[in-house]
Amino acid sequence: MQVKIKRIDTSLPLPEYQTSGAVAFDLYSRQDLTIAPKTIALIPTNLIVETPVGYMLTVVTRSSTPKKKGLLVPHGIGIIDQDYHGEKDEIMLQVYNFTDQEVLITRGERVGQAAFVRVDRGEWQEVNEMKETSRGGFGSTGS
Repeated sequence: MQVKIKRIDTSLPLPEYQTSGAVAFDLYSRQDLTIAPKTIALIPTNLIVETPVGYMLTVVTRSSTPKKKGLLVPHGIGIIDQDYHGEKDEIMLQVYNFTDQEVLITRGERVGQAAFVRVDRGEWQEVNEMKETSRGGFGSTGS
């Protein structure tokens, strides 16, 4: 799949898939940042990506980032829409510093990853009733 991409700072590398089986590519910080304790910050990833039609781009922290840095994406994942690719639409990795210490991010550090995910758009068919059987409600399948 061919994807149009623009780097804000061309001295930083293009994103890479680190192994032949990797489904996500790494995101690098475009600048040095200090993230205060218990705060949300935006890390500029240096990229503008034209997500292909039929896909969304999901953005998350690397699996090691919570343990090594104390950072999480506050809502689990970021979703980059297909029409978010204008000249000022740099992808930002939103993170929450859950520690009691400042977290330092250095320019060029791998802080996140992103993957293309196929999507479809639903067409609503409103009904007055749903099927009679219910599985029991929210949380009913767990113990």
